[in-house]
Formats: sequence, structure tokens, C-alpha cells
Amino acid sequence: MEREVIQSVGFRNIKENDRITGFQFKIRLPYYRGVFLSQIMPGTLYVDGEKFEKEDIVWQINGEEYTCEEMSEDWQTHWAVTEPAVLKVKKEGGLAQGFHDLSYGFCFTSSYMPPSMQNALNPDEELFVFLPEFGHHVNKRRLLIV
Repeated sequence: MEREVIQSVGFRNIKENDRITGFQFKIRLPYYRGVFLSQIMPGTLYVDGEKFEKEDIVWQINGEEYTCEEMSEDWQTHWAVTEPAVLKVKKEGGLAQGFHDLSYGFCFTSSYMPPSMQNALNPDEELFVFLPEFGHHVNKRRLLIV
């Protein structure tokens, strides 16, 4: 995996029944241990300034697909640091060939973080303290679809 949270490998349009229905990209967990899905707080995705809500994104972890709502209630499925997650985004027609600017934040809770700090987490905004190892960072990357 690459050092960047948003991976360059796997960025492509999704084709279903000869129709392009969206696009996907991969992210890695910037944490030294894995997390359970219920610990993850997904954020909002922006691609070239276009906003995609959490409801438009399906996470694929360990080969299984989860909506954000399903993830919030799943305390048994574990996301390991060695496996990237694939985020599948609904967008009729997908993305055009060329470069695209992605911005995506997510964060997760941790048993040894103070509750007052965890309550202030917002995956769409940078924290007053830079803590990327807890996923508290809005990740940006320019990627190419060919």
C-alpha cells in the first residue's frame, strides 16, 4: 500500500450491465491497529468540487459491502491495517477520463481517547490538533482515470 490514505491503485469507473453506474477508489487505515466498523465515522466525499453524501457511498471491507448505516451497527467486522477498503460511489455515467481531485475525511473512535475529544470529532473538518493516526484528517489526492 501507498503512504497516502487515498490510494492511486483501484481508482476507476464501475460498470454494471454495460452501463457505468459510478466510480470507486481505495483508502487505507492510517492507524497501527485495526478497527471495528462501528468505530468508523465516514465523512463527505468531494470530487472536483462535487459533493457526495455518505448515503451515496458503499464501503467494501474483507470482500463484503456495507452502507454507512450498516457500519455504525456492526461491532463484529474488523478492518485490518493491511487491507485497503474500497469505496464505491454512485454516480450515473461515472467520472470522465483525466485527472480528478478527491477530498475525503473519516475518523474513528479509540478506547484510550478521552470521550470529550471523541465527541468533538467531525470527519469533514480538520481537528485543532493534527492526529492522522486516528484518521482525523481530511485526505486529498489528485488521481487519474484512463
